[in-house]
Order: sequence, then C-alpha cells, then structure tokens
Amino acid sequence: MEQLQLKEKFGTNYVMYELAGDLNSYTASEFREKVFENIKVMNVVIDLSQILSIDSTGIGIIMAGFNDGEEFGHKFYLMNPSPASRTALEDTGFDNIFTYIHSVTEIG
Repeated sequence: MEQLQLKEKFGTNYVMYELAGDLNSYTASEFREKVFENIKVMNVVIDLSQILSIDSTGIGIIMAGFNDGEEFGHKFYLMNPSPASRTALEDTGFDNIFTYIHSVTEIG
C-alpha cells in the first residue's frame, strides 16, 4: 500500500514539511490540511527530496498552496525536488512559477 511520511518542523518564519513516499489522492489528506492551515499565517517549505511519485492531487495541493500564499502574503517554497517530483511539476507547464530552494537558509 502507498504511504506518505510527513514530518513537520517549525522555523522562525516558516513551517517545513519533509515528505517521503507517494503523494497522491490516497495519501494527501493530512498534507493538504496542514498546508492550507499554515500558508495563511506563515511561509511554507515543502521538502520533496524523498518523494517517489506524485499525481494530479499532489500537484493540485502544491499549486493551491502557492496561490494561497500569494493571497495571504506568504511564500511557498519547494525544496530539493526528487526526479519524480521535478518531472511531475515540469509536466504541468507551471514549474517556472515556483520558488525552488536547496536549504531553509535561503528563505527570505
């Protein structure tokens, strides 16, 4: 069965979610809730380095989180996307709108 491990870490002006496994319609509910709750009040960093696969539901959460960040005046960062997540993002044609970082020290 597909699984998504989610670790939440708070920094000075952000919350980071370290994801590992498959991000899809079966595994995304907790991730969705946390992103939509926190982007309203702070910057959000999504560490995609351990993502094995991502489907349209996962991409939709990322895009909605980015849009909500714009609306609420917070940044939405993608950190170290794995090859699978990078491909999924590129396939949308919107990958160039996201802010990619390699470390939380790059958060402005």
